[in-house]
Amino acid sequence: MSRDTKALAALMTAVFSYALMQTVVVPALGLLTRELRTTPAWSTWILSAFLLSSAVLTPLLGRMGDLYGKRRLLLGVLAVYTLGMAGAAVAQDIGQLIAARVVQGSALALVPLSMALLRGAMPPARLPFAMGLISGIVGAGAGAGLVVGGLLADYLSWRSLFVLGAVLALVSLLMAVRWIPSGEPAARGRLDLPGAALLGLGLVALLLALTLGPSWGWTSAGVLGLFGLAVVAFAVLVVVERRRDDPLIDVAELTDRPMFMTHAAAFLFGAGSYFFYLAMPLFAQQDPAATGIGFGASVTMAGLLMLPGMLAIIPAGMVVGRMAAAWGPRWPLVAGFALAAAGAVLLAVAHAQMWQHLLFYAVVGAGSGLAMGSLPKLIADIVPLSRTGTANGVNNIVRTVGSTVGSQLAAVVIASGVSDGAFTTLFWLAAAACVLGVAIAPLAVAPRAAEVAR
Repeated sequence: MSRDTKALAALMTAVFSYALMQTVVVPALGLLTRELRTTPAWSTWILSAFLLSSAVLTPLLGRMGDLYGKRRLLLGVLAVYTLGMAGAAVAQDIGQLIAARVVQGSALALVPLSMALLRGAMPPARLPFAMGLISGIVGAGAGAGLVVGGLLADYLSWRSLFVLGAVLALVSLLMAVRWIPSGEPAARGRLDLPGAALLGLGLVALLLALTLGPSWGWTSAGVLGLFGLAVVAFAVLVVVERRRDDPLIDVAELTDRPMFMTHAAAFLFGAGSYFFYLAMPLFAQQDPAATGIGFGASVTMAGLLMLPGMLAIIPAGMVVGRMAAAWGPRWPLVAGFALAAAGAVLLAVAHAQMWQHLLFYAVVGAGSGLAMGSLPKLIADIVPLSRTGTANGVNNIVRTVGSTVGSQLAAVVIASGVSDGAFTTLFWLAAAACVLGVAIAPLAVAPRAAEVAR
């Protein structure tokens, strides 16, 4: 293999190790609740702690990569991630497992760090292909996690989930040490610790409010207080960052229309994806004799019904570069949201048969691959090399916030009653998010990129 192909292989493995473990615990939540003798409320923190940690750490780690060397930070994150996986595998109670998941949350930074490393490791002609491939692996790995998690939970034990994660992380670390070339830091300046603290406080308050809203009540004092704290933290962050020469969050960059719309597209994509993630496995597992809907599928079978869609993500992401070169940089994102919207509408209209789930979600998967492959390419066209890691980190966090919003909206719909109407509503909500994505996608293109395309 050539040097750049080896680097791409190492980054693919690292990103896949994160993407798989992002969702692999979802099918095992019920098993974890029983085995660790805890409550469903506490077991949900196995997911929530991971998301909160990711939200706080990813922008900071992305900026540290820009300042101190992206390869160095990638290796450090992989080492910490391996330890977090090993800690989860030997956890003796729910508290230890949640603590290990907090450590594992650092792994989301592997995605923006990989995107930034690609700009230095790949020839310009191969860069769009490589970015699309990495983006596709993020989505496909998350889908594979649902299948792998079900298989391991059904036939082995919950500890095997984290043993697998530790092995993948360790292999990724060894490949990265050997195959990813070292480079000089691309940015100058100091680490913006006040900005990182304010951003972390705002994100934690926002995500906690979204997570606790369904159980505490959206108008409860606690939830409203958390939303208020988030608003105050973000407002102070804007004031502080405007006064710094080397801010963690470049406010002018965020308010620039192409960047703002790129982040808005990531938010909508995150929200729309989680409507499918929650609706489809839950529908498949319903007992038709008891509820009149569903297929009575096992956890593993429910995950397998989504597999064609997850597999479609990778090849779709790989063609983003060619589409952008042939038609212009805005069209892959437009086409991605349009395909996902079409698949969502088809599922809303017809979802009573297994073949409909297999086929229509494959359409959604193809659209997801195009959208996921487009976002890092659009960011690369907007920001200088010195801010690639930071900008991609912020984009991933915006998508995480969108995922949290989508999951909570889905929980509200399902809480009203598990019925065919509830699942139809979720598919229509996914379609609405994707249609909004189609509307804003043309505005996410940097003017200079559009001129080059013409």
